[in-house]
Amino acid sequence: MRRALEIAPGMAIWAIILFPVVGSLFVPHVVAYFLIAFYVYWLYRSVKLAVFGLSGYLRIRKAEETDWREKYASERVSGSLDWDDIHHVVLIPTAGEPVETLARNIEALAAQTLDRQKIFVVLAMEARVKGAEDVAAVLKAQYKGTFGKFWVTFHPDDLPGEVVGKASNEAWAARKVREKLHALGLDLESLTLTSCDADARFHPKYFAALTCAFACNPERYFRFWQSPIFWYNNIWRVPSFVRVVGILGSIMHIADLQEPTRLLFNYSCYSASFSMIDRVGYWDTDIIPEDWHIFLQSFFALGGRVAVEPVYLPTSGDAPEAGTYLGSLKSRYQQCKRHAWGVTDVPYAVVQFFEHPEIPLLVRLLRVFKLIETHILWSTNWFLITLGASIPPLLNPAFEQTSLGQNLPKISRTILTASLFGLGAVLTLDAALRPPKPKDAPWWTIPAYYLQWFLMPIATFFMACLPALDSHTSLMRGKYLEYRVTEKV
Repeated sequence: MRRALEIAPGMAIWAIILFPVVGSLFVPHVVAYFLIAFYVYWLYRSVKLAVFGLSGYLRIRKAEETDWREKYASERVSGSLDWDDIHHVVLIPTAGEPVETLARNIEALAAQTLDRQKIFVVLAMEARVKGAEDVAAVLKAQYKGTFGKFWVTFHPDDLPGEVVGKASNEAWAARKVREKLHALGLDLESLTLTSCDADARFHPKYFAALTCAFACNPERYFRFWQSPIFWYNNIWRVPSFVRVVGILGSIMHIADLQEPTRLLFNYSCYSASFSMIDRVGYWDTDIIPEDWHIFLQSFFALGGRVAVEPVYLPTSGDAPEAGTYLGSLKSRYQQCKRHAWGVTDVPYAVVQFFEHPEIPLLVRLLRVFKLIETHILWSTNWFLITLGASIPPLLNPAFEQTSLGQNLPKISRTILTASLFGLGAVLTLDAALRPPKPKDAPWWTIPAYYLQWFLMPIATFFMACLPALDSHTSLMRGKYLEYRVTEKV
């Protein structure tokens, strides 16, 4: 059954991609109506991207101006936790990232407006990585006394049943930290647990906002908190292909956070109740993509009560960047392929769907639908948008002579042109959110920055659609992915 569920997403994706080709020979009218329906759906997504993206931007600006201690005082009710009792454990899994990258992450934690003694930093190192002890020693000495605690864990290599990756490292580190917390007499129910990438930089007010949200929410032990993630740290240095998909992903993430909580998942850098993660047994250690998986793991284990709530204070990260232009493109391709390996959550979610009838049917359906929709659109949308409407008239001359055949290209152009409204919002929000151009950058950097959008169809194919299709097809074929750390110089 599990193998059949692994095959199903890839089969569905290839069926959608090939349907305009095969269907145009036999049922061209059905293909035409299918494409028109998809273009209308894409227009809806484009309008949603624009509206939700702009709304999210306003929420970000409001959150940046908020005094979170005052907000806590005004929203505190009976049952709220005491602000001073809350501590935050921050896991930084690392597997060979340079000390400078990790230092920038930790420096952002040191810049928090919250009392830094309330923050416990955990460097989750991999024992197999040469020089890990030296990196840990440098950082521990550099930030001695800066935080409440600064711990280092070393995840052993080749533990039975484990897959190399972020999930197994975090699970090991969190369990080790739990022992230390118990020794200190700290209650897990007054602690949050934050998972972040090695290159992440949290907004200075993030942990103050998290304290307020955690303290005042009566559902705090069934919640993940998610900030919008921007890949802007090195945006001016990376190749245009990498930059375009990074910008699109950043703005889409703002829009996604506006969706109903029943459709939200956590991404990459997120926070949760430590006690909740402890209750569900920490991250499964036999998987690669851990963010959506830990949500699904918690959601099904805790009766469907688990949800994601936004914290509108951006977390910035590095876009893939190697020592060479082609190396950066390859790094981005591999990163996207690894992210798309999250399709392995589909078999897990479907099995859990049937094993938990106590969760309302609609609640389960929405979660599984969102998971499947994301991965199917990821691999198929480029083919349908770029090539779809040209295929039926090209392959079926008889259909081309019909009224529908003659009007299909016109209808598609009209709808997809209207969909550029979403791209306009992306450009506007990017201009408002991206860091200033470096002073040493040449004058033509700005014109080139905008001209890069003419490359969007090529960039999205090679840096998003193709690696996702590669990943989904690999799972269909039973060719399993090995974890590779994304190169970010």
